[in-house]
Amino acid sequence: MARNNDADMLMEDELADFFTTEPELTPAAEPSPKAALSVEEPSEPGVSDGWDDTDDFPGQLAVDVYETADKLVVKARTAGISKSDLNVTISDNILTISGVLSGGEDENTTAWHIQECYWGEFSRTIALPVQVKEDEDSVRADLKDGVLTITFEKEKLNNTTRIPIQ
Repeated sequence: MARNNDADMLMEDELADFFTTEPELTPAAEPSPKAALSVEEPSEPGVSDGWDDTDDFPGQLAVDVYETADKLVVKARTAGISKSDLNVTISDNILTISGVLSGGEDENTTAWHIQECYWGEFSRTIALPVQVKEDEDSVRADLKDGVLTITFEKEKLNNTTRIPIQ
């Protein structure tokens, strides 16, 4: 293949060749045993590693949403959260579940080695996929074994209404 004086520039035939030929497949290298075991040193007190800068963003709650013939059900794992620390609201078919998960702080901690559990505020807002009744008699929220279950009665809508032409 031809090259011009500038060795860094690809010529037209090289470009065409690059896009029309299949790349060589090489087997992936096996990671060395040392690479598989990485150990992170604890950060120095007062030094930010970027992970603790999320105070402005509350954690998000994972949910399952499904429906039966006459109900819409929302389930969320809320292990470790008491009823008094949960807030559930609905307005205009928008459900909001929020609260505070406390208990992960220990003032005697000198260094964290692993911190995977989320502690603090969390919130989840969901636009419900079907129209539901929002009155207190049509909605039920239960907290049992760390699972919050909210059950709504679906709104009965007329599918078809005949409109007389005048």
